[in-house]
Amino acid sequence: MTIKHWKTENDDNGVMWLCLDSPDAKANVLSSVVLGELNELVAPLTQSPPQGLVIWSGKQESFVMGADINEFTLIETSEQAYEQVRLGQQLMDRIEALECPTVTVVNGVCMGGGLELAMACDYRIAYKGDKKILGLPEVKLGLHPGFGGTVRTVQICGVRAGMSLMLTGNPVTPGKAMAIGLVDRLTSDADWREDAMSLIRSAPAKQRAPLLDRIMNVSFVRPLVRNLLLKQVRGKARKEHYPAPYAMIDIWTKDGASSETGYEVEARSFAELMCTDTSRNLVRVFFLQSRLKAQGNKTDKRISHVHVVGAGVMGGDIAAWCALRGHTVTLQDREQKYIDPAIERGAKLFAKRIRNDDERTATSARLKSDLDGDGVAKADLIIEAIIENLEAKQGLYKALQEKMKPGALLATNTSSIRLEELRTVLREPRRFIGLHFFNPVAMLPLVEVIRCEDTEQDALDIGFAFTKGIGKFPLECASSPGFVVNRILAPYMGEAMHLAEDGVPLAAIDEVAVKFGMPMGPVELADSVGLDVALHVSKVLGAALNRPVSAGLQKMVDDGLLGRKSGQGYYRWENGKAVKPAAKDFDLPEDVEDRLILSMVNEAVACLHEGVVTDADLLDAGVIFGTGFAPFRGGPLHYARHRGTTSIVMRLNELAKAHGERFEPHSGWSEL
Repeated sequence: MTIKHWKTENDDNGVMWLCLDSPDAKANVLSSVVLGELNELVAPLTQSPPQGLVIWSGKQESFVMGADINEFTLIETSEQAYEQVRLGQQLMDRIEALECPTVTVVNGVCMGGGLELAMACDYRIAYKGDKKILGLPEVKLGLHPGFGGTVRTVQICGVRAGMSLMLTGNPVTPGKAMAIGLVDRLTSDADWREDAMSLIRSAPAKQRAPLLDRIMNVSFVRPLVRNLLLKQVRGKARKEHYPAPYAMIDIWTKDGASSETGYEVEARSFAELMCTDTSRNLVRVFFLQSRLKAQGNKTDKRISHVHVVGAGVMGGDIAAWCALRGHTVTLQDREQKYIDPAIERGAKLFAKRIRNDDERTATSARLKSDLDGDGVAKADLIIEAIIENLEAKQGLYKALQEKMKPGALLATNTSSIRLEELRTVLREPRRFIGLHFFNPVAMLPLVEVIRCEDTEQDALDIGFAFTKGIGKFPLECASSPGFVVNRILAPYMGEAMHLAEDGVPLAAIDEVAVKFGMPMGPVELADSVGLDVALHVSKVLGAALNRPVSAGLQKMVDDGLLGRKSGQGYYRWENGKAVKPAAKDFDLPEDVEDRLILSMVNEAVACLHEGVVTDADLLDAGVIFGTGFAPFRGGPLHYARHRGTTSIVMRLNELAKAHGERFEPHSGWSEL
């Protein structure tokens, strides 16, 4: 075999230095070719071992990103998956069995199969730093580690830290990795070679799980620990939706991370999970993320200074997030009393996200109160986030364009007003875009990048680059009432009100949605975003799409019952959580789920047909990351195809006959 991805060097001490540096790639992944080459290199070492083996990466700030996810899509059967994963396991076994000290040098991102490769070595050293670079994220693809990770992680870190690492899929910093035994030593770019040689020379005892964890791993104790783990997992994910964490707990309970039997059990379990709809759809979502990030053309124009007008919840949190992501930000509002709470919320965000005191101080300094709007003249990007009122926004634009520097970009965070209406007062209307964030800004990853038919591509490209630069996923949308996310959520929340009027308990409505896979039910969602906001969007969409506005919703807003923000909406709210009435026996109509979900799906078809988003996959991605639409179902349009478009159209016709014309199938179904 020709070796293309690995470089070998044998030094005067008899140590082999094995460097993974895949050509023409920004990052290393463990493709079948990479693993095959590694197997060719390791095979002769089993008979004639060197004095030591050091595995390292030729990529800057990156060790191995994980397995090659593209190859997952080529697996058709569980038996194929089993054969592939066993080959990987056997390679890791050979590395672990080498009769010489082995060291992995983690110089950056080390995920999934990359970390499993590192754990097959005797020792692991990692570059110092505060970034979370070591992790086992397979559960986010509906899987669990498959190259021996379910065994070695528990053996090395113990049940508590090891199971947490796998069940959450969340990465840890090098310091945290060392604290849980995953890493043996912290190093730097200047010292890693000497540190690796030191471990090879001294060959200290390998990391082993703490005593308490070894006790927890005893066969008669494992069932007790299993119950605790299941309780934690049930609070996060349903087994019928996300079977992988439950499978991890089962295989650990059965085999206790045994080197003798654990690998075979892991391989069989991994193979079965890989062929589930959940895993295939979560892999689809992984690629949809890449599609979102690929939108737009590269641009040399950089956003350094961001000026935000409007220090309410949305504007203030957008400003804080931009500062967190490295921008200089000035925040403007009518009075200082509106800006101060936003600065305080920003400080809480920074305290939560940044551990280093100096870095936190520097970030706080980037977020500046700007009552007089002096930052407008210096800003590369101005984001308007004031009240949803056409006249107020246009009045602001007239003032802003007199101060903006040449080439600066003006964007609006409007949630519902068409850009064509807003931009009529601008001298450069084609350079005006929408950047629609979602609340809470720090949690929700999507930003709708709104365009008109004649919007300059350069302006859009800057918007795409800025959005990606602050760690969000951009979704290009045409200027249209409600754009995508609000438009699709509106009938979902509206149908909940219809169900309530039919006598279905609010909590029961929410439970049906959650059982389908939504992160929260439509009633709780309406309360969370604010009933005043929901009413405003309903009015805008109602006028544009000829839909009635709920009289009950109007009365609640008139009475000051705004949801979470006022402490009372459809639910009473305490400490930021909805207080729902105790569940009672109720004979639910059999069509509740379809009334809720197919309302969204039908609207998604309308958005695609009308060109609000022109690509079905991107539309699915936007709905998943913007509304939380059950990721394991792959998006509303993918769900429709999987269920059968003919079947859904028939069902919509049945619902229309029973409940009214709002369920009439959109004409776009014929094109799907």
